Amino acid sequence: MNGLSTVLIVVGLFFVGGIISFVKQKMPTSLITLMSVGATLCIVTGLLQMEV
Repeated sequence: MNGLSTVLIVVGLFFVGGIISFVKQKMPTSLITLMSVGATLCIVTGLLQMEV
C-alpha cells in the first residue's frame, strides 16, 4: 500500500461523509450524484492502486 492509494481512499471516504451531510441538508440530487461518482472513483482507484 503506497501513499497515493492511501490518499485516494481517504479522499473518497471524505466525499462519502460529505454525501451524508448533503443528504441531511436536502441538497440537490444532481450534486449528491456527482459527489457519489467522485467518491466511488477515488475509492476504486485507490483499491486498484494497492494491487499494483
